Amino acid sequence: MSDRAFHVLFLCTGNSARSILAESLLTHWSRGHFVAHSAGSQPKGAVHPHALDLLRSLKMPSEGFRSKSWEEFAAADAPRLDFVFTVCDSAANEPCPVWPGQPMTAHWGVPDPAAVEGTELQKRQAFRETFRQLENRIKIFTALPVRMLDRVSLKREVDDIGKVTLSGDTIAA
Repeated sequence: MSDRAFHVLFLCTGNSARSILAESLLTHWSRGHFVAHSAGSQPKGAVHPHALDLLRSLKMPSEGFRSKSWEEFAAADAPRLDFVFTVCDSAANEPCPVWPGQPMTAHWGVPDPAAVEGTELQKRQAFRETFRQLENRIKIFTALPVRMLDRVSLKREVDDIGKVTLSGDTIAA
């Protein structure tokens, strides 16, 4: 892998909450080593307002996000992806487009905060919990010596990151 920044795509079904949070988090924590993108298999067409509210309240990147199709990243003129992470179980089980360059893939599924029913406080808490879980995983990912690991070791590491819980512990697969 060269010295250029690695392009990472976070996939979800609707590209309105989890993948948007992940894109913001990686943009924040990347220190220029990664370029974050997000997309969905069935984009909602708009970013969830709670996702944007949370990002703004935490002073995280929140501008310019839009709900878009993963087909944009399978096009010939799309950025060459190095990693593709699914953050929802639905997208992980869907047939994905063929990604140019054969990026490394892993599943980092987290619960959908947009699906939570209840009070406004409960909904916002769900977004905060999803944010924290994704932040734990992204901090671990950005700390990996990506350029120093062989492909097999790197694949094992990114798969293991998908098993990290809110507390930072890993769960058995």
